[in-house]
Amino acid sequence: MKALIAMSGGVDSSVAAKIMSDKGYECVGCTMHLYSHKDEYKTSDKKDAKEVSDKLGIPFYIYNYEEEFKNNVIEQFVRSYEEGKTPNPCIECNKCMKFDKLFEKMKELGCDKLVTGHYARIEKREDGKGYYLKKALDETKDQSYVLFRLSKDILPYIEFPLGSYEKTKIRELAKDSGFSNADKGDSQDICFIPDGDYAGFIKEYRNTSFKEGNFVDKEGNVLGKHKGIINYTIGQRKGLGIALGKPMYVVEINTEKNEVVLGDNKDLFTNVVYATDINLLTVDKIEEPMRIKAKIRYKHKESQALVYQLDENNIKVVFDAPQRAITPGQSLVLYDGDIVVGGGRIILPKN
Repeated sequence: MKALIAMSGGVDSSVAAKIMSDKGYECVGCTMHLYSHKDEYKTSDKKDAKEVSDKLGIPFYIYNYEEEFKNNVIEQFVRSYEEGKTPNPCIECNKCMKFDKLFEKMKELGCDKLVTGHYARIEKREDGKGYYLKKALDETKDQSYVLFRLSKDILPYIEFPLGSYEKTKIRELAKDSGFSNADKGDSQDICFIPDGDYAGFIKEYRNTSFKEGNFVDKEGNVLGKHKGIINYTIGQRKGLGIALGKPMYVVEINTEKNEVVLGDNKDLFTNVVYATDINLLTVDKIEEPMRIKAKIRYKHKESQALVYQLDENNIKVVFDAPQRAITPGQSLVLYDGDIVVGGGRIILPKN
């Protein structure tokens, strides 16, 4: 059996390679070159991945997907902010790059498995009809949320060796294996914006500035000037740059009028959310209202809800309790216990 290991240079994918090698797989390590940084801050990641591969005695390759990454991930990220949405580019990268381009590479190399260092699990269904995508056993590290767009057709070929481990154990395994990156910190920021300045990146990427507009209240009264809608997201309070005598939050971004609507904290709560571009993993279609738990953002605690499928591409979720700051562009992911049912991209939250 042969496995292609996606290696980022971090401790997780390094240990994933080690585990698969120990299982007896003929492993091939690879890193995806996705973006060229001015300071090439990612060079050390490729070096770390190569060092681990050498230590394990496996071949290592760098595959250049910079153009595909720009078209499929960065362009969508920038366009979403221009449309007043808040995207999660990691989800698109998993869908379009790691589990598309690398899946093609896996087949090209004659490998049986594509392996990553994600904290999630894939298990065969009890009825034998396919596979489940499940949460990691260590829920503090669980990454199933960013994997919900995986096609159910490729689940049999994907392996997440870390899904049954706690992170502390992974670092122990890295140290025991003599990996130089055993104490390397986890990546926190979007890979192509290491300084976290999204607005600055978008301005430079588009080579343009974004028009100022009005902050308004829910009745349309002008409260002040904003610095361009790409600087704001639903629920934001800090960094508005105006003094209003009480805490005010971004409750809506109106791109047609170039307005940012401000309101009270209570205005951020709603129990109904719509999502489009859906991907279902456990069923082909939600025929009847289904009782599930749902998450509206990565670090959000999932909550009890009912999901209704409206048509081929859209669902509606009604939460038992109102949720705060439901944000267009983010992903709505559905769970049945620790099993990922599916999800979609949030649109048009309504009261």
